[in-house]
Amino acid sequence: MFLNQKPRRISRELALLSLSQIKGSSEKLEQQELSNLVLAAIRTLTTEGQDILETAAAEITRSNERLLKSETQAADVQSAKVMVSEALELAKGAINRMGYAIELPQMIQLSSQYEVREYALELIGTVYRRRLEIDQHLEAVLVDWQLSRLPKIDRDILRIAAAEILFLNVPQKVAINEAVEMAKRYSDDDGYRFINGVLRRLTERLKTTNR
Repeated sequence: MFLNQKPRRISRELALLSLSQIKGSSEKLEQQELSNLVLAAIRTLTTEGQDILETAAAEITRSNERLLKSETQAADVQSAKVMVSEALELAKGAINRMGYAIELPQMIQLSSQYEVREYALELIGTVYRRRLEIDQHLEAVLVDWQLSRLPKIDRDILRIAAAEILFLNVPQKVAINEAVEMAKRYSDDDGYRFINGVLRRLTERLKTTNR
């Protein structure tokens, strides 16, 4: 999971998880302690985990009600099985979120805390300060999608990667690979493939406009 990751990879995940909760001016951002970032990230993970578990519990309740109301019709039984299977997958995702929350403090302790904090804050600050420009670049390469309609986690992963590519001089391949790895952890199969495609179109567009 988190353990044995390089400081910048940890910074990206910390920025992603705390992005929606750490707000303020550039001066206030610079004053944020690492503990505040970690707390914000843990809150995000636990809140998401709780929401997912509630959804899973509702799916199991619905499948149980369907079975009780049916006269053991094959279609109803099969439908209930599918619902239970989906609920179990959701529960698995929630457990993973809780596991990340537990590992996060240990992961920070095992890394360069100064480097983790500085780069996480640089990412958060860049996304906040250059949000309009970042979003314009992303909107230009979205196909049949609007940025505002994307799942929040996918949108934030794209913004962080775009910030690295456009303003932080991170090699494009590195930024894309890191974004895909985060999407594999926090999104789904469709999500990480979508993010990979968007960022590759962004880099191609930049090559064309810079000629």
